[in-house]
Amino acid sequence: MKNWIYGINTVSEIVQSSPKSISEFCCLENSKNPRLNKLCSMAEDKGITVNFINIGVVAFCEVKETLSERDLLSLVKQHSADSLLLILDGINDPHNFGACLRSALAAGAHAVVIPKARSVGVTPVVRKVACGAAEIVPIAEVPNLNRVIKRLKEEGIWIVGASSNSKARLYDVDLKGPVGIILGGEEKGLRQSTERHCDIVCKIPMMNEVESLNVSVATGIYLFETLRQRL
Repeated sequence: MKNWIYGINTVSEIVQSSPKSISEFCCLENSKNPRLNKLCSMAEDKGITVNFINIGVVAFCEVKETLSERDLLSLVKQHSADSLLLILDGINDPHNFGACLRSALAAGAHAVVIPKARSVGVTPVVRKVACGAAEIVPIAEVPNLNRVIKRLKEEGIWIVGASSNSKARLYDVDLKGPVGIILGGEEKGLRQSTERHCDIVCKIPMMNEVESLNVSVATGIYLFETLRQRL
């Protein structure tokens, strides 16, 4: 599948990892941004023809396909005891999704799982905000999220849900084994139908009567607490 991608970090990742996938590369001529000029030079060094335009940088290229349910389960079996999955139950804002992907990459998540319906896909905006993470972290797009969660549990994945209504605290939960962390959408959070499949539901303790955080911020906290426990 080919698509337009843009943004220095995102395009740079494609140029470095798979330059042959790029069929068209456009870059701002005589830019005063040294990073952009370096990217254009790198593209030329990789044998990519550079077309000059009057704004930024864009590339038309073969982008990474999302995983199927079968692919996801195969990936989980490969990582077995140390599996870390981020499951996003209905994120609709591409900026939030992109930020979640960036955190998933930084925390060492093995895959990100999203439903095909009620969720933003891997759009050019998502790729730009993710700053290259969408080209590295495997993303599984599944038709039935609850069915996949059941299958993951059968493979030994402990499912941890995020909910501000829980009495359990995130920092009291053992996250060192194979874990799938689920966060809900921006408006309603974790759906009840999804929460029922969780092995445990916990919350981020907060002060000053703050009820909830932006989902991408909360995602980072859950993922990096998992990483902290594993280091």
